Amino acid sequence: MNVTLHSTTKIVKLVIHGREVPARIWEGETDSGIPCHAYITRIAVADGLDTTQFDRELLEQSRPTAAIAAIPARLVI
Repeated sequence: MNVTLHSTTKIVKLVIHGREVPARIWEGETDSGIPCHAYITRIAVADGLDTTQFDRELLEQSRPTAAIAAIPARLVI
């Protein structure tokens, strides 16, 4: 499965092993058009690469859709 995601301004806190971890919600869809979202706590690129463009694009964020905006700021996982 392939998923295309874009970063949103929505951040929630996940509780993982008793610790709060911030996660940004990314929205998108699968190649077959199924809407989905992901809770991203970390994102990285391989050492030694020029990350100038990556860093610039990582700052781009859109407003979440109404469904994502309604997700509570604190989740328990």
